[in-house]
Amino acid sequence: MRVISGRLGGRRLVAPTGPATRPTTDRVRESLFSILESMNVIEGAHVIDLYAGTGALGIEALSRGAARATFVESARPALVALRENLRALDLEGLSTVVAARVDKLSKETRTARPFDVIFADPPWVDLAAAVLAIESLLAKGRAAPGATLVVEHASRDAAPVIARVTAIDTRVYGDTAIFIGVFEGAPGDAAPGDSAAPPISNPSPG
Repeated sequence: MRVISGRLGGRRLVAPTGPATRPTTDRVRESLFSILESMNVIEGAHVIDLYAGTGALGIEALSRGAARATFVESARPALVALRENLRALDLEGLSTVVAARVDKLSKETRTARPFDVIFADPPWVDLAAAVLAIESLLAKGRAAPGATLVVEHASRDAAPVIARVTAIDTRVYGDTAIFIGVFEGAPGDAAPGDSAAPPISNPSPG
């Protein structure tokens, strides 16, 4: 595995052995980030990488100009690899690692600024539970109105339907599918293009 492009392009990423972690392939990441860069949503963004595994998606975003990334992972072998990747690439100062299950998140993901891009690569058998966890995160105000949501899932499954998220693209790469949507905002949020939503207090430590 490697970082595809950006200032860290070509750098290697470590991954735990065994079937528990299924990193997004280089081919899929290359195609996905080509789409996201054409949407102009990565540069300067605050991103969160749910079910982060090795951190490949969040690291790719940082390499391509994202301002900051939060990584959420609960499996110990994946956390070891994730932290090693951030250390080796000198990204610890731009990153927050949350060692927790996505469906158990609470204040750990409260940041000074809502997330602009959300990556979610859950275990494919847990897609329905992942949708509920994502909806909970969105309902808590963790994402900015107009934020981009990316969900990786098995191509044999239907694209996820997520409350207040409008689907804009779905791509299939063999047994892998990528869903891309835009968060409409929680009730009462400013619409995209309006004044920014109020910042969330109590930033997590870097």
